[in-house]
Amino acid sequence: MSAPPLPGPRGPLSAGLISLLGGEAGPRLSGAPLPDVADPIRDDDLQLALYSAYELHYRSFAGVDPELEWDPALLAFRRELERVFEAALREAVPAAPLAADEVGEHLFRLADEDDGPSLSRVLELRGTLDQLRELVIHRSAYQLKEADPHTWAIPRLDGPPKAALVEVQADEYGSGRPERMHSALFAQTMRALGLDDSYGAHVDRLPGSTLATVNLITLCGLHRRLRGALVGHLAMFEITSPQPNRRYGSALRRLGFGAEATDFYDEHVVADSVHENVAAYDLAQGLAIADPGLASEVAWGARALLHVEGIWAEALIGAWEEGRSSLLPAREDSAAAAALAA
Repeated sequence: MSAPPLPGPRGPLSAGLISLLGGEAGPRLSGAPLPDVADPIRDDDLQLALYSAYELHYRSFAGVDPELEWDPALLAFRRELERVFEAALREAVPAAPLAADEVGEHLFRLADEDDGPSLSRVLELRGTLDQLRELVIHRSAYQLKEADPHTWAIPRLDGPPKAALVEVQADEYGSGRPERMHSALFAQTMRALGLDDSYGAHVDRLPGSTLATVNLITLCGLHRRLRGALVGHLAMFEITSPQPNRRYGSALRRLGFGAEATDFYDEHVVADSVHENVAAYDLAQGLAIADPGLASEVAWGARALLHVEGIWAEALIGAWEEGRSSLLPAREDSAAAAALAA
């Protein structure tokens, strides 16, 4: 299992961290409060810095000292990034009281009432091949490690909710068949679309709003205090999965692709139609009944997912309506442009 190369920095926050990870001399990371960030959820620099810090707990990066995973200065810096990110999420999506026995119904109602832009509908009806490829590149930051961030919840649960989570996660990991792991199926889709399926290959092209969708899961996964939010996130992920994945599969078939490209999406239509009730009632509501103090956090995690996904979808649709790519320029392109400007 090879580690990806370090991404290129996008500002002072990511530059300091990436310099440290690369073993270069540079300013020492500080746990002091960060300078004001106008829009943390969309900020390219903050989200890349947080993503890079989190990746040390997954596959890390090529050439990075493994000891840095638990470096105190790096963790203090990451905590400040998290503080700013979570504060922005809490301001955008305030938590609200919720009865434990209403959690499952509440999650389905949230999904039904969500008025965010339907990216899947846009792609199903009129998406081009370039736009489908961009979608897949955006999603690669999560899908190539699909299920791993939610798995952090397993040791933090007990009894029926734990059993329900393991049931869902077992399917995500292919039920013992490595070729059917959802991450492997997604890599197959990437290859069918002529894309590099290497883990981390496209991070340099992913804007902050995309990285925020992944960072939210890891934020909840790495903190026990957010286990309710992590469970709510997973439940909403499952509830809102079948219809969009059906549409993505239809879009690919409309463009002439076969099972090699659509298998990932077709699998999710079937699997998540089963998972949604297990996740909403057995897992999320079950956890809230076992620990009623977590009910509002379960709902918050679900609403936070809908919020960041809405920002992400809006960014893609907006870019396409303007006739431009939703991705950042390739690193060599941006370096060349900077040199010309200088």
